[in-house]
Amino acid sequence: MKALFWLLVVFACAVSLAIIGRGNDGYALFVYPPWRVELSLIFFFVLFAASFGVVYALARLLHHTFELPVHVRSYRERVRAAKARDALLGSAQAYLEGRFARAESDAKQAFEGGESRSLAALLAARAAHQLRARERRDRWLERSAESGDPLHVARLVTRAELLLEDRDYVGARAVLRDLHGSGPKHIATLRLLLRAEFGARNWEEVLRLTGILAKRDAISPALQDEYKSQSLAELLAGLAHDPAALEARWRKLPARDQAIPRVAAAAALHAAAAGRAALARDILERALAQEWSPALVDLYGANATEDMRQRIEKAERWLPEHPGDARLLLALGRLCVRAELWGKAQNYLDASLSFDPSRESHLALARLFERLEKPQDANRHYRMAAEAKS
Repeated sequence: MKALFWLLVVFACAVSLAIIGRGNDGYALFVYPPWRVELSLIFFFVLFAASFGVVYALARLLHHTFELPVHVRSYRERVRAAKARDALLGSAQAYLEGRFARAESDAKQAFEGGESRSLAALLAARAAHQLRARERRDRWLERSAESGDPLHVARLVTRAELLLEDRDYVGARAVLRDLHGSGPKHIATLRLLLRAEFGARNWEEVLRLTGILAKRDAISPALQDEYKSQSLAELLAGLAHDPAALEARWRKLPARDQAIPRVAAAAALHAAAAGRAALARDILERALAQEWSPALVDLYGANATEDMRQRIEKAERWLPEHPGDARLLLALGRLCVRAELWGKAQNYLDASLSFDPSRESHLALARLFERLEKPQDANRHYRMAAEAKS
């Protein structure tokens, strides 16, 4: 279309010159003794325009000839930049595909080509880390820092993630705290900090971060429960040497946290070990009142050192609410053994076996028969315990 337009322009100019030339009798005279040249005025203008075009073309040709090295350098620079850009994209694709050696090689090419040097160095560092080349990884991180600071946050996040993968939780925590101290607290970095605090066993901070992420709906309920239950259990374990502090911390917990089986089990075990049997029993009874847990039922019957009568009475009141619960019947049998109520103990253990012939019930009966000096019955249940699946 463009060529057709210029062709029409040329034809229009030719027609215009022809029309003008018909009514124009002017001429141009050039005298250079002994020569004399006479030209029509129209031909003179055409010749002048053609001469100007030729001179202009020759001037442009000379200019391009002298500028040829500059053009060659510019062309090579464009080619190099295009290759570096393609290498950076290839590095990202190779990294996502798990081809880490290729990813590092392409990132190195992009870095040397000057294409987003800081980003290329970070990609190379991640790839080197996956190849377990720690020294190369650290050198790439240093090169990323030397390439300017447009990716300061990305570099710190990368370093934190790599430290977490190396299980250097203290180092990762220091990096992430520095990041949060110099900028906004993003959800992704809060998750990383939660992992670092969890690995460093900083349970108070784990609880705080879990609460923050839960409010932002940035952590799954299952993971939230896991972090909270382990943190609370570890915090209570840390107070096992101080029964008063343990009880005080337990009393301060919200009712929903006291009902978490893992937390209640930890509190009851440490309270019993510290000689606070009444507190241990109260912890288990309150937790079981809110949420029935077989693990807590087992603990209720297993860790009793005193007040067996009160526990037996309480457990027997649970029977109508949980008929046929083999774990509850087993716990009652164990409590009766400790209370030396041999007949009731055998009845409860037999009832537990009738609902669930578990290894634990067989072992409990075998030990009971040993105490009752019935070796044949004891041996029979030992054999059955060995044959039981669970």
